[in-house]
Formats: sequence, structure tokens, C-alpha cells
Amino acid sequence: MLPRTGSAAAVGAAAAWRRAARLLLLGVLSAGIIVAWRWRGAFDPLSLRAAIHGSGAAPAVFLALHVAASLLFFPRTLLAALAGLLFGMWWGVVWAALGSLLGAVAGFLVARYLNAGRIDRAGGARLGALLGRVEQGGWRLVALIRLIPVVPHSLANYGLGLTRIGLGPYAVGSFLGQLPLTVAYVDLGAAGGKLMLGGAGWLAPTLIGLTMLSASLLLPTFARRWTRRSLPTLEA
Repeated sequence: MLPRTGSAAAVGAAAAWRRAARLLLLGVLSAGIIVAWRWRGAFDPLSLRAAIHGSGAAPAVFLALHVAASLLFFPRTLLAALAGLLFGMWWGVVWAALGSLLGAVAGFLVARYLNAGRIDRAGGARLGALLGRVEQGGWRLVALIRLIPVVPHSLANYGLGLTRIGLGPYAVGSFLGQLPLTVAYVDLGAAGGKLMLGGAGWLAPTLIGLTMLSASLLLPTFARRWTRRSLPTLEA
């Protein structure tokens, strides 16, 4: 029997990871349904917000959920809005930004562990060139990828984990690139919380959040130009 090649081993490991992720997702959904049914009377946004404010463990629970959601391709922007709704603007930014960073690092490390150098660059010149450009770009290119709204958070985590970029530059680029959208969605979530509480002052944060989201569409263009000036060899 022929030994398994590196690529075959990588495919097998990825398939095993997908099966484990599906089982985990099924377990989480089942547990969520049971909990929601058992305490269905308490699950309105205002009651949940009050319970969160009264619990010292709420930030830790939120961060753990954020990491799990990042591994399972759940949109981080929804979690950022939830952070604004539950924790308010400033603490919401803190916990959402930290959760996004932890989730990004978790996905990166999972992909790096599963890959463990199995991608043979000699077997694919185009793939090797692409990975080389990402590694050469360092934290700047990571930040640029994070600034592009159409690139899914979890997909970027796993994809960047296949490169040989260091964890430090990856974390710095991820944090800086994710921050603008995080602040915008937290702001919208906090405004929604004010609106549900019937308080005033929700309109201005909503307009600010929408303006920030609109401006974020232009950020990749400016970031791309800056990256080209800083790293001209990436265009080769």
C-alpha cells in the first residue's frame, strides 16, 4: 500500500475537521433549542440585557461564543451588533474587538495545525506565488484583507492560516483591519438598545453607524493604494 501523500493527509484532516464542526454545530443548536424552550418567557431583548448587566461572567461567555462562532462561519458583524445591544457602545467595542481577535487567532491556529506544512509549493507555482505575496505583505496585507467587507471573517482566518506569516503580524493586521467595521456595528447595536429601552439619543448613533458603514466601503481602496506604495513588489 502506498503511503499517504501530504496533500491526501491534508484533505483527510480537513474532512475530519468538517465532520467534527458539523457535530459541534448540531450539539450547540440542540442545546440552544432546549435552553430557549425551557426559559422561553425570559428571552426578550430587554430581559436579556438586564441579565447581562447583572452578570460578571457575561463578557467571558460572550468571548467564548465569539470564538466558537468564528470557527463555524457565523458572521462576526452580527456579534458586534449584539455586543453593542448588550454591553453598550464603549464596552461593546472592547468585547467585540477582543472577541474578533480571539476568533481570528483561533481559526488561524486551527488551519496552521491541520496544514502543518503539508502544502507543497513546488506542486503549484501559482499557489506558491500567492502565499509568498501574502507573507511578504505581512500585517499590512492582512489588514487590507480584513477591510474588504465581502471577504468572510472565518474564511480569511483559515486561508491566512495556510500561509507562513507569523502569528504576531497576523494578529496586528487582523485587529487593525477588523476594527472599523466592529465599531460601526457596535454603534448600531447600541443605538438599537437605546431605541428598545424607549430612551432618546438613538438617532444620532444610528446615523453615525450608517455613515461609518458607508465609509468602510471606501477603506479598501485607500488601503490598497497605501499597500501598493509600501510594498511595490507585491504587484509583480
